[in-house]
Amino acid sequence: MKNITDSFLCLGYWPSAGSFGFNTDILATNPINLSVVLGVLVFFGKGVLSDLLDNRKQRILRTIRNSEELREGAIEQLEKARARLRKVETEADRFRVNGYSEIEREKLNLINSIYTTLEQLENYKNETINFEQQRAINQVRQRVLQQALRGALGTLNSCLNNELHLRTISANIGMFGAMKEKNN
Repeated sequence: MKNITDSFLCLGYWPSAGSFGFNTDILATNPINLSVVLGVLVFFGKGVLSDLLDNRKQRILRTIRNSEELREGAIEQLEKARARLRKVETEADRFRVNGYSEIEREKLNLINSIYTTLEQLENYKNETINFEQQRAINQVRQRVLQQALRGALGTLNSCLNNELHLRTISANIGMFGAMKEKNN
């Protein structure tokens, strides 16, 4: 048992009690560091992303509510216009002999303007909703892409060891030398 302990002490895995030093074993320290960094990112990043999404949701809901209020106002205008239309129709019955064609034109113009206003309000509501949805989707995509890139860099850095690093450098130097010879 003493020989096994001595061999671990010689390899640097088990530092002796009371001494201070750096642990140069990448395989032992990187998972700890990565777990701490990932834990901090998840702990703090989840709240930020959640707040951003909640804010975006509230803005979209507010926009939808505003659009609904505009729609309700347009419906009220339509009801008023219908009441006015009924009034105009009553007047048309009384003045049918003298001004029937002019009253009909006014009626059609009134209906067309109300429908045009309703279409414009509906289009505005739909455009606003689509714009806010696209904006929210784009922000979420950017956040997800940033997190994916961070994860990929973390994975790449954790997988890269000295031997692989030296092979990559040698291969790049070889390709650079081949390109230089090709250009000459």
